[in-house]
Amino acid sequence: MSTLCFIDWQPSLEILKIGGFSLRWYSFLWCVGLLFAYLIVQKLYKQQKIADEKFEPLFLYCFFGVLIGARLGHCLFYEPEYYLGSVKGVMEMILPVRFAPDTWDWEFRGYEGLASHGGAIGLTAALILYVRKIKVPVLTVLDNVAIATPLTACCIRLGNLMNSEIIGSPTDLPWGFLFHTRDTLVEGVLVPRHPAQLYEALAYLCIFIAEIAIYRKFGIQDTHSHKPIMPQTSTEKHTGSMSAGTGFYFGFCLTTIFVFRFFVEFIKKEQVDFEEGMLLDMGQLLSIPFIIAGIIFMLRSKQAATQNK
Repeated sequence: MSTLCFIDWQPSLEILKIGGFSLRWYSFLWCVGLLFAYLIVQKLYKQQKIADEKFEPLFLYCFFGVLIGARLGHCLFYEPEYYLGSVKGVMEMILPVRFAPDTWDWEFRGYEGLASHGGAIGLTAALILYVRKIKVPVLTVLDNVAIATPLTACCIRLGNLMNSEIIGSPTDLPWGFLFHTRDTLVEGVLVPRHPAQLYEALAYLCIFIAEIAIYRKFGIQDTHSHKPIMPQTSTEKHTGSMSAGTGFYFGFCLTTIFVFRFFVEFIKKEQVDFEEGMLLDMGQLLSIPFIIAGIIFMLRSKQAATQNK
């Protein structure tokens, strides 16, 4: 089979290197995604007349919630036997290092393994703690963060693409990528694969655009009076159940992201050995509760809007 029509993917992992310091694409895109989320949610808070002092702590809650949740999610969902099987494994779960097999010598490796499902759980837990401390309506916080989340997820998946990780299954489609990593070989031969990371990144970008469009069309909710704030154009029709603060955007975000995640897993390579032969892989099994929760939040958003009138 000729590979001339396929995309030969061999990007540099590093953006720049100065002495012993190197900046990798993955880390950079994580930071870009978090910066986008910070700016978007900051603007939403201002539109909804929420005090600046209530916004400022939010970033730290989200940052540590996502990072801790994503790390623990990978370790506990995908490699529990390694990370829970020894003292070194437990330490590696917490610290960004890798120990030598037979000694306590270590090297800094960063966090090699972050799971989006764990990140979602960690983020939700962090937001609950934030709400209890800062006293902002929980659905308002969940909705605002949910509007920004797909764009951050898009950036993270682009980072996975630059790392040539979370690759797809073999394909003969003309946009197949030739990932030059050991686990892309089939019987010792490099074969083109679905760029599953790129599919997810584009899907999440579309979800973000859809949420912004819905939000701009149907207005926002005043968190002080709990009454809808009408869109600026008086001719636009307001739908209370789609106002920020009803849980609609949180439900929409969960449902759309994890429905896509469920189906894209069918064209992904198994991430861990135990997934081979499974009818549904770990990513799909973990997506189902999020989809159900998302649907429940969207259905209940009408009830929340009615109560706030």
